[in-house]
Amino acid sequence: MPIEIKIRKNEPVDRAIRRLKKKLERENIINDVRAKRYYEKPCEKRRRKNKVAAFTAMLRARYAQ
Repeated sequence: MPIEIKIRKNEPVDRAIRRLKKKLERENIINDVRAKRYYEKPCEKRRRKNKVAAFTAMLRARYAQ
């Protein structure tokens, strides 16, 4: 599904590019491309996911009190 940005009447190109970047960021496309740039071994994926889960659990525990 391609991302499309229609340039509005009398809209500067800079503003259209900014809208495109924001749309890409909102849909998490840039992060996916960066993550898939290099191969990540399955054990590294698990380690990264466990690290994120531990961090979110720590934050939940901190703010639950």
